[in-house]
Amino acid sequence: MGVTDEAQIAFALAQQRIIFTQDDDFLRLHQAQVAHTGIVYCHQGSRSIGEMIRALALIWERVELEDMVGQVEFI
Repeated sequence: MGVTDEAQIAFALAQQRIIFTQDDDFLRLHQAQVAHTGIVYCHQGSRSIGEMIRALALIWERVELEDMVGQVEFI
């Protein structure tokens, strides 16, 4: 909490982690070509927690980290 979106992306990139978010600002950062390891985005209120968890599990099972670098996956 209280850390900028840019700092969160930098941390995730350094740790080779993908960001899951419902914050549109991360889509703007992606469009601005800020380097990231991958973003999984879900529009707030569009899915139940269970649906989000199932979608995240499916991505984890089927998508390699290398394939997510610089990409956005929408759920």
